[in-house]
Amino acid sequence: MPLAKKKAKKKSVKRKMVKRKAVKRRISRKPAARKTIKGKKKIPAKKKSAVPVLGTVTHYFPHVRAAVIKLKMPLNVGDVIKVKGHTTDFAQQITSMQIDRVPITSAKKGDEIGLLVNSRVRQHDVVYKG
Repeated sequence: MPLAKKKAKKKSVKRKMVKRKAVKRRISRKPAARKTIKGKKKIPAKKKSAVPVLGTVTHYFPHVRAAVIKLKMPLNVGDVIKVKGHTTDFAQQITSMQIDRVPITSAKKGDEIGLLVNSRVRQHDVVYKG
């Protein structure tokens, strides 16, 4: 009988050790920790780009080669834009813009516009000016 008690105690000790290790892992994985922690290197903050961000791509229609873009700045027909994403990187001049299937010449901040594009774009691609 005493052997069974000793085995039960060993199992409970192992469980406690596993729980402690899991807690330590969760603490060390926090992404907000940018300070040095006991010999670890400090993570540099992201650098801001000098080129202004016009907006982001929210949808793409491949048959008509049109992208839907949520604007963060005003935009006009004739402006040059650059689309940059994980697999996308091209520049083009704006020839056609629409809001609710009505052609427009300029759009303001906050509008969602349809834009003819020369190449395929994907959701979350970033659109820059120039």
